[in-house]
Amino acid sequence: MYPFSYTKVSDVGGAIAAGRRGGRYIAGGTTLVDLMRESVERPGELVDISALPLRGVTATAGGGLRIGALVSMSEAAAHPKVRGTFPVISQALELSASPQLRNMATIGGNIMQRARCTYFRDVTAPCNKRQPGSGCAAVGGFNRSHAILGASDQCVATHPSDVAVAFAALEATVHLLSPDGERGVAFADFLLQPGSTPDREQALQPGELITAVEIPAYPRPLRSGYLKVRDRQSYEFALTSAAVALHVRGGVIREAKVAAGGVGTVPWKLPAVERQLIGERPSEALWAEAAEQAVDGARPLHHNRFKIELLKRTVERQLRVVGGMK
Repeated sequence: MYPFSYTKVSDVGGAIAAGRRGGRYIAGGTTLVDLMRESVERPGELVDISALPLRGVTATAGGGLRIGALVSMSEAAAHPKVRGTFPVISQALELSASPQLRNMATIGGNIMQRARCTYFRDVTAPCNKRQPGSGCAAVGGFNRSHAILGASDQCVATHPSDVAVAFAALEATVHLLSPDGERGVAFADFLLQPGSTPDREQALQPGELITAVEIPAYPRPLRSGYLKVRDRQSYEFALTSAAVALHVRGGVIREAKVAAGGVGTVPWKLPAVERQLIGERPSEALWAEAAEQAVDGARPLHHNRFKIELLKRTVERQLRVVGGMK
């Protein structure tokens, strides 16, 4: 591991000042420390923000939720407001990592975690995300777990977070704080597709600090849930996943929020699926027809063509479960 300095801050102002001078924020450290051990990340300064007052889960006007950036994954998953209002979030968190990691990792850190691509984590392999301009070994390499949506010739790595898929489906907002003040960024704009700059992964300005993730209010009743398909049921990243939220009133679908994971370079919102659902009555035929739209724009690689059919089946199954037709 390369040498670095360590600063523990007790207030937001001190954290932002340290971040502005180039320090890297750390809380649970469940991702960053691993990357430092592997020499993938080499920060000169770590800024420990674990003592900051960013741990609350509060209801917002109309029935939304605001989850503090330093709330642990376990705390968020178990919180009665989260479980009762948006079970899709609780389920996504509980299907992530091991219990030990969920006890340490934070909501802010989870959405900031970097790719689990083997080539990104192997410092002997070319990787544009790690070293811009060096190439992407996954494009012509073993790419079974990689993206079929949102990829470029510069990077085909998927985003690994499960709860980020739920946040994308629910159209959450990421709240940020900097010396210039506060701002909110739509979740769809916060995580960046690789394009020609795969090393830039979030829409953060230097020194900006994530303070919370806010989920907007939705009409009630809102049924939601998360399905994760993986090679094994314990501590594994998704091959495909689906976060679904449906508001059905009078036998008609009035609201539909759907996103997929394990298939995109960012959590992938599925607006074509949503459009197919709204205004329709739930039925087996509707779920199948809507799920066909999930692969709109997909570009599979040599080893992950199976994700096309698997994604459609994942979305269809979760629509059926959330829609009440199991």
